[in-house]
Amino acid sequence: MTAKKDSRLARIVSIIAERKQADVAELSGLLQVSQVTIRKDLDELEKKGLIRREHGFAHINNTDDIAGRLAYHYDEKMKIAVKAASLVSDGDTLMIESGSCCALLARVLADTKKNLTIVTNSAFIASYIRDAASASLILLGGIYQNDSQCLVGPMIRDGAANYYVKHYFIGTDGWSLRTGFTNNDQMRAQAVRDMAASARDVVILTESEKFSAAGSVPLNVKDQPKTVITDGNIPEEAETALKNMGIRIEIAS
Repeated sequence: MTAKKDSRLARIVSIIAERKQADVAELSGLLQVSQVTIRKDLDELEKKGLIRREHGFAHINNTDDIAGRLAYHYDEKMKIAVKAASLVSDGDTLMIESGSCCALLARVLADTKKNLTIVTNSAFIASYIRDAASASLILLGGIYQNDSQCLVGPMIRDGAANYYVKHYFIGTDGWSLRTGFTNNDQMRAQAVRDMAASARDVVILTESEKFSAAGSVPLNVKDQPKTVITDGNIPEEAETALKNMGIRIEIAS
């Protein structure tokens, strides 16, 4: 995929997310490309689960699930995913937690790397990259959560204990100076901690707006070296605090 096409797809997603729906003629006029090109782009975006098409319009998927959340801040999330993928080499075994940035990372890895083994507790990710011929996927067992489409509970700890990986990629629902990175769900937070015990380092993928919010459950992944990959709008106070804690900041541009 070319950089020009990447940019156009991101723009289409942004327009639909902002307007809730758009038709082919409207998108063609805004982006100054043919309606044939727009239809092909919409077909591709629908296959990726970012939009749905009905009654002549393209809509964003239900924002109550991960498929819908992928579309919001899609451009920023995709840049974060591409930056994170640069840490991974062909043949690696890695862990990926649930979340929209993490799902996009899994997709980028499936499309660009070879002979990967991905260990995850995300049923969504397992489905999202099920067509990947170059990646073996290991889905950890547990209690299935409908909202996050991931598995949690003590079986996650037991399953993750069978592996030791270089990188474990996670998302976050928020951050504060007092709590560090947080989640809004106790069982998901525990799953993150249990999987982190099987990784050399933890890489946190998040849009900068999460630094203005804080979830209710601290992730408490303090023992592993950490890297944060985010966009260029991270608040200066947060960036300074993280660096003072020895956390590396990578800006996806």
